[in-house]
Amino acid sequence: MSKARSLAGIAGIVAIATLLSKVFGLFRQQAIAAAFGTGPVFGAFNFAYVIPGFLLILLGGINGPFHSAIVSVLSKRKQEEVAPIVEGITTLVVSILLLVTVGLIAFAEPMMSLVAPGLFLSAADAAREGMSPETYATLQQTRDIAIQQFKIMAPMAVLAGLVGIGFGALNAANQYWLPSISPLFSSVTVLLGLGGLAWYLGDRITDPQYAMLGGAVLAWSTLAGALLQWLVQLPAQWKSGLGTLRPRFNFNDPAVREVIHVMGPATFSSGMMQINVWTDLFFASFIPNAAAAVSAMGYAGLLALTPLGILSNVILVPLLPVFSRLTAPQDWPDLKLRIRQGLITTALTMLPISALMIVLAVPISRVVYERYAFRPEDSLLTATVLMAYSVGMFVYLGRDVLVRVFYALEDSLTPFRISIANIFLNALLDFLLVRPYGAVGLVLATVGVNLISMLIMLAILHRRLQGLPLRQWGGLTALLALGSGLAGGVAWAVLQGCEEWLGNQGFGVLLVNLCLAGGVGLLVFGWFATRLRLPEVDAFVSRLSQRFLRR
Repeated sequence: MSKARSLAGIAGIVAIATLLSKVFGLFRQQAIAAAFGTGPVFGAFNFAYVIPGFLLILLGGINGPFHSAIVSVLSKRKQEEVAPIVEGITTLVVSILLLVTVGLIAFAEPMMSLVAPGLFLSAADAAREGMSPETYATLQQTRDIAIQQFKIMAPMAVLAGLVGIGFGALNAANQYWLPSISPLFSSVTVLLGLGGLAWYLGDRITDPQYAMLGGAVLAWSTLAGALLQWLVQLPAQWKSGLGTLRPRFNFNDPAVREVIHVMGPATFSSGMMQINVWTDLFFASFIPNAAAAVSAMGYAGLLALTPLGILSNVILVPLLPVFSRLTAPQDWPDLKLRIRQGLITTALTMLPISALMIVLAVPISRVVYERYAFRPEDSLLTATVLMAYSVGMFVYLGRDVLVRVFYALEDSLTPFRISIANIFLNALLDFLLVRPYGAVGLVLATVGVNLISMLIMLAILHRRLQGLPLRQWGGLTALLALGSGLAGGVAWAVLQGCEEWLGNQGFGVLLVNLCLAGGVGLLVFGWFATRLRLPEVDAFVSRLSQRFLRR
């Protein structure tokens, strides 16, 4: 099998598994929206999830620093060397994260006051801000639920490290299905938890007096999902000889030290991005009705991250080992071609999706979420935030492609330094944009930071790799952006026609309007992209044609 076919096969496995996980993730979010809307339960959850939940994303996520470091080192090792390395890294990481977990539980309330100080306003300060008694009561309820949820989810710190190490080991052994599909198990536990809550409470599930119970169920089911993600990977690890639960204190082993050398700065670098998320929520806690604002950010974020997550895994997971094998100077021409492949494929996929999500944000939000506790005004707020997220989808994934190039070059310090500078830039933009634009301003601040990061990384790689064809890549990206804008305009026109003809009320009507407008927009972009004769487009069309003809 050729290398290209191998990459295509890996991408196909990752795409199918990730798609299933994202579909169940969407079901989970729909269930949360139907049960809690934009009220204090889900608003509190977004604040409580900042530290334990983002540790799961940071350390346990595919393409996270643990995953990247493990893959980079183990892919160069013999099979018999892998188990001791994995066991040594696991022993070290679990020892550290157990202490972190104890600290999170012991200092839950002060930690939450750092995450969301706006939730801890005194009655006098709230009155000076012009906050009504009802709004202040909701604020207090949101704070109490968030502290409770934070304590429950604290053990996710340990689970995050275990999941990330396991996923990296499995990918290094060319096992991609289980790591890509594992988030599905987390979504299933939340769905089961909410299903049990709905069965127990019935119509009372939206009653404010049961908000604490609802918050506890949401937190416990989220923790159970993280535990299940780790448990399901153990049999595959043991069967493949990738280490067991045996403690091993071989911290001076050269391979273990190499993993730590890559993992340490990479974790701090990725952690800087999570500090940006904390910064966003820090400022969001001061928005009037903060629970609704952060809930809308959560709902809109999932809609944007669903295609972004699928395509991120499809593009990055197969390319990371390839980047690692092309770091010698004599291989730089091939490395540059792979960087182009990653960036142009990112533009080819993300730009049209961004354009369509911007013009179709309202019907998307209504179709996905608007039922039971989720009201029409919640849909409009979520749609507005979704437009802001959609603007930055290309730069978000493009920056991740470049970060993986630095990891392959065993340079995790450069992304780390850029991330440190971005913390201050993000805080400044948040401060400037939150008052005039609210939640939308916070999202746009993040988009600006990602754009600047991507441009800086391109400039550094241009110098380090002795020149990149930046003008050519920029021109191609601009053309794809033009085609995406054309597709978005056509989709908007089709949507207006459908609403004039069919109306815009009822789930079925909304779904038909959305499918027609989105489908026509994609066809327009597909026609435009094929006219460009890009190798990335031609390869994609060729693979589809071959599969169709074989069938």
